[in-house]
Amino acid sequence: MSPKLRIAILISGRGSNMAALIEAAREPAYPVEIVAVISNRPDAAGLERARAAGLHAEVVDHKAYAGREAFDAALEARLLAHGVELVVLAGFLRLMTAPFVERWAGRMINIHPALLPAFPGLHTHERALAAGVRVHGCTVHYVTPGMDEGPIIGQAAVPVLPGDSPDVLGARVLQAEHRLYPAMLAKVARGQAPIVDGRVMVAVGDMLGLT
Repeated sequence: MSPKLRIAILISGRGSNMAALIEAAREPAYPVEIVAVISNRPDAAGLERARAAGLHAEVVDHKAYAGREAFDAALEARLLAHGVELVVLAGFLRLMTAPFVERWAGRMINIHPALLPAFPGLHTHERALAAGVRVHGCTVHYVTPGMDEGPIIGQAAVPVLPGDSPDVLGARVLQAEHRLYPAMLAKVARGQAPIVDGRVMVAVGDMLGLT
């Protein structure tokens, strides 16, 4: 069996996607080892969730640093100390500096609650409903300096139903996120999602169906 890829999960809040990844990683054949969970917020509920699962969890508080560059340097020092090979963002609400992102190019992924390139940024469910789209969903992508612009690894779509509120639609998307992220992380860890000419080359079937 190949060595497992060493990953760190970065969180800022409750860590629901983190929990889905932790559950997936319990399987012996799953190709990653979660070596650290790091939050920029000391009060992030996901920290205790990670510790309860037996994982190392720590805080790099962004408020303790004079600026983004200093915070990024402290965060990177912790990633290197843990021997991290891939950074996995799971509700991490910080924009990294371009030099940090470029140093981790092809080694940092994120999940976004919309079908990119539609609705980058925040309040995606409200914006999807306001736009009148019939299909919404989530996207796993590599992180690049531009917000939510990196090469797309995989997507999952959900229907937008009559009477949906942002919360109801968001809950449906979150269920899809919990399926999509572990599957796409495994592909990345196995080398099955290489970037070629700015796009990810993956097998047919990496868009999960309507749920």
